[in-house]
Amino acid sequence: MLGPQFVCHRRHSPPGGPVSRTSGTTSDARTALRICPLCEATCGLTLTVEGSRVTGARGDRDDVFSKGFICPKGASFGAVDGDPDRLRTPLVRKDGELREATWEEAFDAVAAGLRPVAERYGPNAVGIVLGNPNVHTMAGALYPPVLLAALRTRSLFTASTVDQMPKHVSSGLLFGDANAIPVPDLDHTDHLLLIGANPLESNGSLCTAPDFPGKLKALKARGGTLTVIDPRRTRTARLADRHIAIRPGTDALLLAAMAQVLFEEDLVDLGDLAPHVQDVAELRAELADFTPEAVAGACDVDADTIRALARELAAAPTAAVYARIGSCTVPHGTLASWLVDVLNILTGNLDRPGGALFPQAATDKSPRPAGPGHGFALGRWHSRVRRHPEAKGELPLSALAEEIDTATAEGEPVRALVVVAANPVLSAPDGARLDKALDSLDFMVSVDPYLNETSRHAHVVLPPPPPSQSPHHDFAFNTLAVRNQVRYTRPAVPLEPGRMAESEILARLILAATGMHGADPSAVDTMVIDQTLGKAVHEEHSPVHGRDPRELAAQLTGDTGPERRLDMMLRLGPYGDGFGVRPDGLTLEKLLAHPHGIDLGPLAPRLPQPLKTRSGKVELLPQPLADDLPRLREALAQRPDGLVLIGRRHLRSNNSWMHNVPALTGGTNRCTLHIHPEDAQRLGVRDGADVRVKGAGGEVVAPAEVTDGVRPGVVSLPHGWGHDRPGTRMRHASAAPGVNVNQLLDGSLLDPLSGNAVLNGVPVELTATL
Repeated sequence: MLGPQFVCHRRHSPPGGPVSRTSGTTSDARTALRICPLCEATCGLTLTVEGSRVTGARGDRDDVFSKGFICPKGASFGAVDGDPDRLRTPLVRKDGELREATWEEAFDAVAAGLRPVAERYGPNAVGIVLGNPNVHTMAGALYPPVLLAALRTRSLFTASTVDQMPKHVSSGLLFGDANAIPVPDLDHTDHLLLIGANPLESNGSLCTAPDFPGKLKALKARGGTLTVIDPRRTRTARLADRHIAIRPGTDALLLAAMAQVLFEEDLVDLGDLAPHVQDVAELRAELADFTPEAVAGACDVDADTIRALARELAAAPTAAVYARIGSCTVPHGTLASWLVDVLNILTGNLDRPGGALFPQAATDKSPRPAGPGHGFALGRWHSRVRRHPEAKGELPLSALAEEIDTATAEGEPVRALVVVAANPVLSAPDGARLDKALDSLDFMVSVDPYLNETSRHAHVVLPPPPPSQSPHHDFAFNTLAVRNQVRYTRPAVPLEPGRMAESEILARLILAATGMHGADPSAVDTMVIDQTLGKAVHEEHSPVHGRDPRELAAQLTGDTGPERRLDMMLRLGPYGDGFGVRPDGLTLEKLLAHPHGIDLGPLAPRLPQPLKTRSGKVELLPQPLADDLPRLREALAQRPDGLVLIGRRHLRSNNSWMHNVPALTGGTNRCTLHIHPEDAQRLGVRDGADVRVKGAGGEVVAPAEVTDGVRPGVVSLPHGWGHDRPGTRMRHASAAPGVNVNQLLDGSLLDPLSGNAVLNGVPVELTATL
């Protein structure tokens, strides 16, 4: 039930979305609303459209969530949308070359190439690779799970294992649900500790917060404290009250020492959490060795500072610890992610306003009564070659090349690949090996708007339309939002002739891959609706328990299959009408009547309802984490002898997506090697001169940028560059290609619990070029 917090901006709109028109001298221009899909902030945009072309973008001041905020990526929406290098028609490989083809020819080729591999070698011989952009599109959220279930393959690889998997694993072990990720209550906290995060550049990650910079400034304006722990003096660090330039890769040690101080100085206060938490005494014993004095040398942070960090956290009226990719892509990423929540728990700041809370998205399942659940399991199966355990159903992306090019007695290698919005040749370690491995596949299909470093290997490329021609709802990011809200925008521009909606592309791909080639693509949505409602009516606590699923399906509204599925999820969700049970509840029709979104209120305490552990409590010391602590103790004595490498975020970039847009490259968004003046002088490196960087996986040459923004002993290269391979069609990106930082990695360094690649704190050697 929406209740009294149901605050919205109402403006009725025609089926194509809300528009307004202004007269021009040569043509009529109109405006249309669109949620920005270019980063996790999900800001509302007002687009200016002339004909079928987006000519401008500004922040939507009436958007209930972003309230007019916009970043350079959103302002460049029209340039991204209208990039002339975007593919407009499918490509099919004939006589060794990719050539333009009809949609019918493309799906005929998919059916002929993909299904026989699964039938001959088994389902695991077909791999699926999902990239980061999938979570930024409506179709990318709805259809890949159906494809995965239909193929019954365990060979799933996604961008999560070069990014966030440690947080999923730690949340699964602590709370019983890998997607139960608490986010900082940015609007109300008194003390925010950021570790390995740079939201002024990233706009936030695993924490959906439009205008993250403004929220940090508001925190300081109301007298709050911002502490940043990062090897670089980032834009975020420059805003902080305290910046700790930690040695890369030692985040878990520092966090463990802070927790040890809380125990040692009797600062632990669970408050209202106490009835919901177990294993506190056991945790105290396990962390006893991690004193500030013991970790100081490894972290390069003095013991007094560590004690001060812990005391300040405990003393604040409310506080939240938030960590991101810098603490995930390290050897102890899962332990670091776990210890973030441990600190929030020990200070009583989990699940309370001003602390870290669990969001409640409108498309979440209707909450079940609190009680024990099935828990979270790791290692239900393993990769063939190096026996990596699965995590959340995924194998490490770092293992993709070896799973293709290495034969073992454990089963067939991956012989066919479905790649959806992914570019692992640049985003995974050792792209050179993966490059070769992709060429050896029996068949590969890529769903991608570009012919990039990965899709150039495909036998079939299926290009989705630009974002202006697609609907948008954020399924994943609303589960991580710092305020509960719901928004949906229909396409701002009609689908061009010859284009195919991304939802139809993926539905046809599912049919072609599963022996149903030629069937009506709407059958996929019908199947999902029938299965979902059929299950819901048998669930005791469902709002539709005992009802006729056919009668429920007949009530669904929407012009397309995805809209009908969205309507179903909204109705069954925590704010939904329950198919008429709660007349004031949420439906698609109600959401369409509020094009700037519906505000569902601030985050609120929800425990114990989100817990799905077998005990029904927060399990503070899960056995897999306890078993990994000896490895962390070994790190107490480790000191790097030479330089170590870390990554770097750019505000006008998002991984490898946007380097083909002139408006988003140049200036600070360049592929340079940051090096401290002391290291540059010692190694004879001049500012602007090329420097050779060598790692376990290979070497690259990049221009040096001498700066005291990075601490001594650390060098930094940004992620997502290296657009220099032949056969791509990204003219602007290839003109200033940069270098692929992941080629310095050989893929052997992983966080063992999550399978996440170690991208930060890795040893490298530098040589000044002549």
